[in-house]
Amino acid sequence: MSEIHPLVSDLALILVVAGVVTLVFKRLKQPLVLGYVVAGFLVSPHMPYVPNVIDNADIHTWADIGVMFLLFSLGLDFSFKKIMKMGISPFIAATVIIFSMMLLGYTVGHVFGWGKMDCIFLGGMLAMSSTTIIYKAFDDMGLKQHKFAGVVMSVLILEDILAIVMMVMLSAIASDQGADGGQMLMSVVRIVFFLVLWFVVGIFAIPLFLRQVRRLVNAEVLLIVSLGLCCGMAWLSTSVGFSSAFGAFVMGSILAETIEAERIERLVEPVKNLFGAVFFVSVGMLVDPAILSKYALPIAVLVCTILLGQSIFGTFGFMLSGQSLKAAMRCGFSMAQIGEFSFIIASLGLALGVISDFLYPVVVAVSVITTFLTPYMIRLALPAYEQLEKNMPRKWVKRLNRLTVSRNNTTAANTNLWRRLLMAMTRNTVIYGVLTAAVIAIMRTIVLPLVHKVVNEWWIDIAIALTTLAIVAPFLRAIVMKKNHSEEFKALWIENRWNRPMLILTIVLRIALVAFFIYIISRGFLHMSWALSLSAITVIIVLITLSRRLKHRSIRMERLFIHNLRSRDIEAQVLGRRKPLYEGHLLDRDVHIAEVDIPEGSRWAGKALRDLKIGNRFGVHVSSILRGRRRINIPGGRTVLFPGDRIQAIGSDSQLASFNTAAKNEIFEDDPDIEKREMHLRQIIIADDSPFVHQTLQESGIRDTYKCMVVGLEEGEENLTPISPTRQFQHGDIVWIVGEEANLKRIEELL
Repeated sequence: MSEIHPLVSDLALILVVAGVVTLVFKRLKQPLVLGYVVAGFLVSPHMPYVPNVIDNADIHTWADIGVMFLLFSLGLDFSFKKIMKMGISPFIAATVIIFSMMLLGYTVGHVFGWGKMDCIFLGGMLAMSSTTIIYKAFDDMGLKQHKFAGVVMSVLILEDILAIVMMVMLSAIASDQGADGGQMLMSVVRIVFFLVLWFVVGIFAIPLFLRQVRRLVNAEVLLIVSLGLCCGMAWLSTSVGFSSAFGAFVMGSILAETIEAERIERLVEPVKNLFGAVFFVSVGMLVDPAILSKYALPIAVLVCTILLGQSIFGTFGFMLSGQSLKAAMRCGFSMAQIGEFSFIIASLGLALGVISDFLYPVVVAVSVITTFLTPYMIRLALPAYEQLEKNMPRKWVKRLNRLTVSRNNTTAANTNLWRRLLMAMTRNTVIYGVLTAAVIAIMRTIVLPLVHKVVNEWWIDIAIALTTLAIVAPFLRAIVMKKNHSEEFKALWIENRWNRPMLILTIVLRIALVAFFIYIISRGFLHMSWALSLSAITVIIVLITLSRRLKHRSIRMERLFIHNLRSRDIEAQVLGRRKPLYEGHLLDRDVHIAEVDIPEGSRWAGKALRDLKIGNRFGVHVSSILRGRRRINIPGGRTVLFPGDRIQAIGSDSQLASFNTAAKNEIFEDDPDIEKREMHLRQIIIADDSPFVHQTLQESGIRDTYKCMVVGLEEGEENLTPISPTRQFQHGDIVWIVGEEANLKRIEELL
């Protein structure tokens, strides 16, 4: 008899124990993450008298896959557009909290005499509050709808994103522990370069691919394609020196901008839950009771560090971001715990072999304790504020709240033309510069050597150089010309003549960057002299600036990118979950869009728009009809309305109000004789003197006159035969009919 592979038996043990423990934790209303950690502790080699996992290496491989899928799912929840719309306040709070807690964690580790890398990674672990645990606590305590809870969640989202960057930075530090400031700066530049490159190329390519195959993709295929893209980007990320988790997150954030994002999220969730459970169980497997007892004092100190540090620095960070003292304290106290990202950072440190073995179980113990204390810290915020308010001079409290208001006003006042213009120019220059650099690098390091292996002639270098220049020409033109004719540029040029030298300087700097790229092409591919390169740079810049063809190519590319980036927004507008963009222009003209639902029992249902004469009666214009997942734009007069339709109409407040009132009120009244509408089945026998003898079903009027329906003709004890409309009733026919009691009696009276 064949034996089962240890991997299968280990997985069975893990899932069975995890299932039982999580049921207990669900009953106790505790986060499932803690249940998984406890389950891992129970199946670890440190627990005698119970079955243990045999092959830890395979489990850790599955755990790495779990981290990858966890971050892929995080990316699906993430949106660059949402982050940009948050404003600067969450960035300020998140940056202050992370920097303060990292410094505090490093200091505590240094006090205990731990190694440098242990202290650095410890700081990263203590800086990461748990989104899962805090969300669960808010949900259980009924605080999700409170304003401060929304502020906390926005900062947690940013913390998760910054944690991804932190993991990449920690990997860079671990790979070269003697890294100086310059090397760290190059690591940051490298992260930004690949992040921009992958995101921009992904937004161009992936939505186009999914759009082309949309009709061929069902749930199974979409799941396979999504996981394939996730694993492919994870492989690419590791190939260029980043972690697989970073690549998975990037692919998730790209797919988050597609129409299929919500479907992918639902399909991937079971896979994420499975491998995520294995990861958190593997976390618990590393918890050694002997280490916990040995490091009981550091664990207690770290718990106090998190509780006090988040309460103080968290409150300070949220106050700097514009929150009042009361709201800032509620936000800061809510974040006093660590969770899943701390485990991931600890796993990274172990995988890189740069942290001590004791640090992982210590952090897990700290996470468990702070998680249990989270609801109490949230409840403690208001009493702590009240005590602080009583003991603090009233002038100080007023100054703190006044500082918040004045800071918000100052932020709003600083939103000026210069900032908007420079932000737009910087964004465009970075994006197109990254694309240009990537194309040049690929052509120089990959394409050129491959072609030289086949044909090694002098003209090959010229051909590849010209091809490279043709590919990057739209990018170079966009760098030079973009925003030179924008409203901000024109307004600043007209507003003050002293603005003009600075505006000209922005153009000169961008021309210099383009000249640098052209110089790299001329020297890297063709080895031109300085004088010849300078001449080529001048000619090429003039040509790409004056070329209308390049202008149209650049505009088409940008429009395609923006269209792909707005795919989910467009879908939301089509399905009626968001108002159309043109509504803002209507508001300037004292009209707007409103949605009116056609209720059940509406007298309008089944009627065409031209028969209802909505425009004549109410003065509104029907722009669209939303029907399920369909959107009927500019419906014609013959379009028939159905119950459940949602009408988008354009009009003034009074017109739309009367239209909405009529739609709600013009319905059929409830039937006062509803009890009489019960249907009965009755058997009748056609006699000699029956008026139905020798009449067909249609001639008898049973359906049209008496409002009854013939079910069939009885033949034998069990058979009913359908009656043909042309068959005549005969003497002795036994007919079964269905109808209301009153109508059946009318027929029986005739018989």
